Amino acid sequence: MSLEQPALPPVGRVARAVWLVAGLLAVAVGAIGIVVPGLPTTVCFIVAAWCFSRSSERLERWVLDLPRIGPMVRDHRAGLGMARRAKVIAIAMIVVAVSLSVTFGIDSWPIRAVVLALGAVGVLYITVRVPTRERVLRERERSGAGVEVLGRADVVG
Repeated sequence: MSLEQPALPPVGRVARAVWLVAGLLAVAVGAIGIVVPGLPTTVCFIVAAWCFSRSSERLERWVLDLPRIGPMVRDHRAGLGMARRAKVIAIAMIVVAVSLSVTFGIDSWPIRAVVLALGAVGVLYITVRVPTRERVLRERERSGAGVEVLGRADVVG
């Protein structure tokens, strides 16, 4: 499997502009997420790369080549999910952000319940639905689907 996504049908100018703006907004939110705890960073850059794949090859390549974010976006595209350490950090950040919000930031019990429920959904999603990179690589190795190492990201060859 290659890092490139399947060829997409040609996109018109307006649609291309919409995808470009959506990608830029995702990059902006992702950049803010680098500093603000609890705001997803990698997910925003995954969305940005997806939007740029429909609007700007140059910006898509820029996202994929970012030193810390690029390998995670490439891993996602290759079906590798998240590294175990990244999953633990993500879950810990959700727990900390939700705990601080319900303890200090929210006075209304119904809103607290919603925040707690959304936090639980986030933790459950990461735990159950997002593959663990190390496990996927082990399973691929066992199944004989060769693994080729490209820089820091492992990709099925």
